[in-house]
Amino acid sequence: MRRTTGTILAYALLVGGTLVFLFPLWWMVAVSLKTPDAAQAATVQGGFASAWVSDPQWGNYPEALREMGSGEKGRGFLDALANSVVVTVLTTVGTVLSSSLVGLAFARIRFRGSRPMFLVMLGTMMLPAQVTMIPLFILFRNLGWVDTFLPLVVPAFFANAFFVFMYRQFIAQVPEALLEAARLDGQGWLGIWWHVILPLTRPVTAITAVFTFIGTWNDFLAPLIYLQSDEQATLSVALNSFRNQYGGITKVHLLMAASLTTMVPCILIFMAAQRQFIEGLGKGAVKG
Repeated sequence: MRRTTGTILAYALLVGGTLVFLFPLWWMVAVSLKTPDAAQAATVQGGFASAWVSDPQWGNYPEALREMGSGEKGRGFLDALANSVVVTVLTTVGTVLSSSLVGLAFARIRFRGSRPMFLVMLGTMMLPAQVTMIPLFILFRNLGWVDTFLPLVVPAFFANAFFVFMYRQFIAQVPEALLEAARLDGQGWLGIWWHVILPLTRPVTAITAVFTFIGTWNDFLAPLIYLQSDEQATLSVALNSFRNQYGGITKVHLLMAASLTTMVPCILIFMAAQRQFIEGLGKGAVKG
């Protein structure tokens, strides 16, 4: 009886917590399907009553995407989508490749000063992004990279300290016999990295790819700083311009529809990599 009661209580808490976390998302969906007057009333009233839709207005979604291309600062949805895809894909690929290489070096290659260098790298995780924002902008401006994708993409190919740490901890668990077998087959360190390490570290790669994709796709500050022309705007910048264009509340139903549309790729990526992602959370940072 005690075990059954505990199980019921645990499931009740999990279901209640899930509903609490899902309610804001459901509220966005409900507002995006309302008429303009009903959407403005929902933003004022709030609560559970405003999260119900009696007559869904599915036409709000194509209208929102059309509206994102109007105005002086607005960019077309497809243009902004293409910019976001280019920046996000290149950043994700660069982070995975560079972080796995550096993680392999710290985990398996013995060289003088490796431990102090690893500690210094970990120390950089404690630096707030605001500390390096101005020096980086001056550097990229002197290189002539402002208003290009380079400031957003190139740093990803120099590894990320957090993901390097995860790769190092995971690679340290790889049996040395596998690396010796690869050496006997004539593989160098790059061959070992490509043929042995990357296939074995798929859980960590899934975590790195998902976190990097979501963080880059939703990043607003960096594109706002470095991409100064409308032609280079990403979805986050275009969405902000759309919000400013209508004062944030005049067409709140279209704003919610556009916001939900930009969230779809992140949801699909997480669902596709869910199994590897969850497995990596349990193995990536644990050294056996």
